[in-house]
Formats: sequence, C-alpha cells, structure tokens
Amino acid sequence: MEKITEEMKAEIDQLTHYDMCYMWRFHKGNPVYFDSRNPAAEYFKQRLFNHFGGFTPEISKSIGW
Repeated sequence: MEKITEEMKAEIDQLTHYDMCYMWRFHKGNPVYFDSRNPAAEYFKQRLFNHFGGFTPEISKSIGW
C-alpha cells in the first residue's frame, strides 16, 4: 500500500469545501482520492466529512447532478 505524501496532503488541504464536494460527487480530480486502497482517499474523506462537515444543502443544490 502506498503512503500519503506531504505533497498530497498539501494538495488536499488547499481544496475548498465546494471543490471537495464536487470532486466527491462526480469523482473528478486525482483518482487516488477515490481509491479506498490508497491512504490519500481516507485523508480526503476525513477532511471533507470531519473538517468541513460534508455536504451542505446549499452546496448540494449548487452542484446538482
């Protein structure tokens, strides 16, 4: 299993709440963020849902499907 690099953490930490929600919904961006075998995916998920609190109704509506 790969380790998450400091560069990956920094890249994820620079993403906005909106950007992370958009990426999560549409699986856009770096594919490792959505590969459960990669620690970067867990870091991404923790930041989105624990740090930002996940999707807000406003963000969800603005992103749409």
